[in-house]
Amino acid sequence: MILVTGGARSGKSSYAERLLTKQCEQVLYIATAQVTDEEMAARIKRHKQERPAHWRTWEGHQNLGSVIRQHRQPQEGVILECVTTLIANLLFDLSGGVSPDELDFTLLEVIIHHQIDDLIDASLMCPMPVYLVTNELGMGITPENRLARHFVDIAGRANQKLAQAAKEVWLIVSGIGVKIK
Repeated sequence: MILVTGGARSGKSSYAERLLTKQCEQVLYIATAQVTDEEMAARIKRHKQERPAHWRTWEGHQNLGSVIRQHRQPQEGVILECVTTLIANLLFDLSGGVSPDELDFTLLEVIIHHQIDDLIDASLMCPMPVYLVTNELGMGITPENRLARHFVDIAGRANQKLAQAAKEVWLIVSGIGVKIK
């Protein structure tokens, strides 16, 4: 399991893809983004076009440990892009349209971290490389609103878990990767 982290638009995804293609020809690409508007649809389309045509894509953000266990072919490496989007989507799903003031973020974090723990277990058991791409959110200011603060907290603790479990951790800054573990 290799974690690739960095800021938004830092080049994390393309860097992880380059690392993985050095190890595997066949890839299962787990895409966690959802189409929420036209701009996001165009972004997803561009990402699909940039990937090699022979890579298989699985789209979704729930129970991804099971996806790695059950949908990965024997010679496929895995890239999951991205953990931060996965967490945002899970948080949205679990909030059920309730106001952030009414949410029990402690409970939501437990549920989300259960999914992260299962993802870690599946990744560590996988005989092929699993690259997990995530945003480093802890280098900015503390967000002003409650929902954003809890999102940063949940994602930050998830990233810490992932980094602890990972064999390697790469920090990407302006397209340049620095191996930090």
